[in-house]
Amino acid sequence: MQKFRSFITTLSLSLLSVTIVSGQDDFTKFVDPTIGNVSQLLVPTYPTFSLPNQMIRMFPRKTDYIADQVIAWPFQVEAHRSPGILNMKVSLGEITEETWNRKMTIDHDLEVVRPWLYSTYLVDDDITVSYAPAKKCAIYKIDFPVAAVKNILIDGTDKMQGEALTQNSFSITEQYTYTTRGTSPETRKMQVYCYGELTDQNGNPLSGMKINPLKGRMSISLSGTESKTVLIKYAISYISPEQAKKNFKAEVAGAGFDNIAASGKQAWEKVINQIEVEGGTEAQKRSFYTSLYRTYERMIDINEDGQYYSGYDAQIHKSNRPFYVDDWTWDTYLAKHPLNSILNPKMQSDILNSYVQMYEQSGWMPTFPETMGNHMCMNSFHSSSLFIDAYRKGISGYNIEKAYEGVKKNLTEATMLPWRQGLPKTRLDDFYHKNGFLPALKPGEEESEPMVDKFEKRQSVAVTLGMSYDAWTLAQLAKELGKTNDYKYFSEVSNNYKKLWHPEMRLFMPKDEKGNWIMINPKLDGCPGFRDYYDENNGWTYAWQVQHDVDGLINLLGGKKNAEERLDQLFREPLGVSKQKYLADAPDATGQVGQYVMGNEPSFHIPYLYNYFGAPWKAQKRIRFLLDVWFKDNIFGIPGDEDGGGMSAFVVFSSIGFYPVTPGLPIYTIGSPVFETSTIHLPDNKQFKVIAKGANRENKYIQKAFLNGKEIDTPFFSHQQLMAGGTLELIMGNKPNKEWGKNAVPPVK
Repeated sequence: MQKFRSFITTLSLSLLSVTIVSGQDDFTKFVDPTIGNVSQLLVPTYPTFSLPNQMIRMFPRKTDYIADQVIAWPFQVEAHRSPGILNMKVSLGEITEETWNRKMTIDHDLEVVRPWLYSTYLVDDDITVSYAPAKKCAIYKIDFPVAAVKNILIDGTDKMQGEALTQNSFSITEQYTYTTRGTSPETRKMQVYCYGELTDQNGNPLSGMKINPLKGRMSISLSGTESKTVLIKYAISYISPEQAKKNFKAEVAGAGFDNIAASGKQAWEKVINQIEVEGGTEAQKRSFYTSLYRTYERMIDINEDGQYYSGYDAQIHKSNRPFYVDDWTWDTYLAKHPLNSILNPKMQSDILNSYVQMYEQSGWMPTFPETMGNHMCMNSFHSSSLFIDAYRKGISGYNIEKAYEGVKKNLTEATMLPWRQGLPKTRLDDFYHKNGFLPALKPGEEESEPMVDKFEKRQSVAVTLGMSYDAWTLAQLAKELGKTNDYKYFSEVSNNYKKLWHPEMRLFMPKDEKGNWIMINPKLDGCPGFRDYYDENNGWTYAWQVQHDVDGLINLLGGKKNAEERLDQLFREPLGVSKQKYLADAPDATGQVGQYVMGNEPSFHIPYLYNYFGAPWKAQKRIRFLLDVWFKDNIFGIPGDEDGGGMSAFVVFSSIGFYPVTPGLPIYTIGSPVFETSTIHLPDNKQFKVIAKGANRENKYIQKAFLNGKEIDTPFFSHQQLMAGGTLELIMGNKPNKEWGKNAVPPVK
């Protein structure tokens, strides 16, 4: 126990010296990877240890945060939320089958949890396990007590093959698989290669070491009764065993544990300190900077020294550019990708280049591109928005014509049925292209299309709205590229959402194949998750899914005043049943305020719509309330599934004080900053500063606004104005100025 405390003290001092040398404030101290580790209902955040946007990731395998036992520590987490591969355990004494299955007891209060460093003490065994990640490599540090035999166990699938190369080095080949969905599923297989060496804490070989490969397993035992510190330095490759060894030599061969941890901290300082804030509470800073950390968990660069393995054609490709995978665009197109475009436009260029390459290799523009290929998930083709959004923000460096080709192919040749992306059209798709909406089934009516997923259902309204937005993104890109006919055609398609507007219900409602309304209860029908008609959220959430045509939505609602009042009603309308019943049927729809759902992505832009309806003060009120209520700096601090940066990006934007309501329009709309000063350090040594002196829980209302010293009476500004650098100054007060921004008209590209 004393050794554990001494190790942490020494490491803390070494990492502190890095910060002092840098000569600037270090905001990584506010990052806490345990925030949100206990979920509202479904999936929690994971305390992920990695470098920003890099391949190697780890989090301890546990049943949940509350558990005081670790199942294993993986060598690699190959995809967001996956349990990881090559799972490691430690033990003392004789190895039995019970040893392989045994869980290891921890004390939560003795854990060190930083993005670049993990350490935990096993209270039953007096063993300390620590971890520090690099890009394609990592180091585990195991502090063993006095014991006759000390063991490291690596568990894999029945396809895992291990080999002892020397007394102190090993090689492992593992295979993981992914089976697609649909009526003709295919199973993809991918090889993972690991090279590792075991040394003492000074990098010297260990005597008395025995590496024993087994079927699907590998045990490593160390004899000698004295206490020992063992470093497991290892590298992962998706290319070959030889490449794994090259990765090893490039990153960790001559490095110590403290060196890798300190380098990791520097990597996180670079991205976290890109936004500096003043004011606010410590809790708000912890929530903000932890959210910023979460946005760097994905996408990940799997290029290994000029080449990468692609799961999109199962080939190895040469490239001097990063190859990014692991993204869920249904979640991330809203705010995470727009945040990339501000903080790191070069990375966003590489990401879009990766999307184009994935299209060229697979024949479809991916929507959920994971390491092994496109994951068929959710609905619509929102990767379409990434290209028009970046293109209009001046981000180049990818084949925009090829991107256009891929997006158009998705929207015209692929099925739009949920969880079937990358498969050909069905008769339901033909119906949509002819009639402008996806037909729904009446309650109790039997499904007639075999391609429809039995659980995910048709999601007819959600798909029609999502495809309307995607058509708009394609139309806008066609306009930019001079494709006049496509611009006209897809602009018309983007209006399809109007075909499901029910003027009396004042909601988007389903229709059957004959074009007749299906008069459901839009609050409750279509469960589980309202998937017969909507998706994860009910009809009240989907009433606002027209980001691409807010003026059109205003017209449907009968003008700005009526739209404002309807939006008020959203936040006040009762659930209609007990909360227990509601959440049992819709566990994704957490974080309720009336019918508003803070815990799911389709709701993020909704409170900002007040700016379009002539009541910016209500946006200011609602946004601050939502941040204060639902985003806390503790283990319960996320109101829904965080989805690898999708939800966290909302917190980053909203805390600074603005948000991109319509990806594809390079426009931001102003909310209510949490901090008195937020400084974004931009490329080319520029900075954009948001000043809101006196901003706090009471002083959340904007009285006046100035952009670069010039007074503005609008809650909108452009991406160009932001990236040019400058200052947005907001004069705050504790009472709303109901006239400020009331008559503002959002600029249109």
